[in-house]
Amino acid sequence: MTHNGLPEKICVCGGGSLGIVCASVFLAQGISVSLLTGHPGSWHKDISVSDPDGKIYAGRLSCISSDPEVALRGAEMVLLCLPGYLIEDTLRSIKPWLAADTLVGAIVSSTGFFFAAHRTLDPGTPLFGFQRVPYIARYDKYGSTGRLLGYKPLLKVAVENADRESVRLMLQRLFSTPVELLNNFYEASLTNSNPILHTSRLYSMWGTYDGEICPRQTLFYADWTDDASELLTAMDSEFMALTADLGISREAIPSILEYYGQPDAQALTRKIRSIPAFATILSPMKPCGDGWVPDFGSRYFTEDFPFGLRLIADLARSRSLPTPVIDRVLAWGLTRSSC
Repeated sequence: MTHNGLPEKICVCGGGSLGIVCASVFLAQGISVSLLTGHPGSWHKDISVSDPDGKIYAGRLSCISSDPEVALRGAEMVLLCLPGYLIEDTLRSIKPWLAADTLVGAIVSSTGFFFAAHRTLDPGTPLFGFQRVPYIARYDKYGSTGRLLGYKPLLKVAVENADRESVRLMLQRLFSTPVELLNNFYEASLTNSNPILHTSRLYSMWGTYDGEICPRQTLFYADWTDDASELLTAMDSEFMALTADLGISREAIPSILEYYGQPDAQALTRKIRSIPAFATILSPMKPCGDGWVPDFGSRYFTEDFPFGLRLIADLARSRSLPTPVIDRVLAWGLTRSSC
């Protein structure tokens, strides 16, 4: 660790939007950063990210490799910035190169990180995982530049097999954001963010889709509808019944209305449509002729349904809790994502 309690070297796994943003933020603090990616030839060593105020985070990666032995060499911390379907295979590949005290974490835990880590890594491996992603992130040019579109006011994290307070303070410094400790990994793994927020919106847009071509690419949040909010709050009610059954407090995981500070679905629509950091985010669509059609191969479908919403549905089923709305949306999403 450095004199201020930060790791001297971090290995970032994954080169998507969150990967480039996190790597750039770490580099700007003078931390050595290596990148484990399946596409090392598409990356530049010098990378940079800008935020809405024009602040630039930039630096030079110490290593870019698809070889875990090379990328993890000397790393005190490994951060997975990966889609759900890559998490377990990546954990399996890095396991031989982890030192006993290497801290392994996930930028978001809602796609099964802790469950996969418990199955794959040695008992006692130090782990941490965020409940929600710390940044709204996009890359401009893959492997070189990106945008940090928005910061979170508070980050919640679960920590296992390590000094919880030391890890909390380290992450707080690393992300320059207040960090709060969760009681257990369930509180980090279960969230009504992407697995419910995204899937309700997708179903409300295309639940009855039959090949129509849209004249423009819809804005995912700025065009949010009351139908999406009604479905979101219905799914959230089933989700909150699961968290209550698990003994999770509403302080750890608030309802979607509590999180956004709104009294009902209609007010929630207005709130979501007005969030500046969400304003330019487009729906997952692709060009078709003179218009646009849904992109069922996007990560909204390949990630949030099979690795986010299904985790919630399976856990509820294991506890004999009914989730008819979630089940309906999940069945539709799994069918579409397999197209």
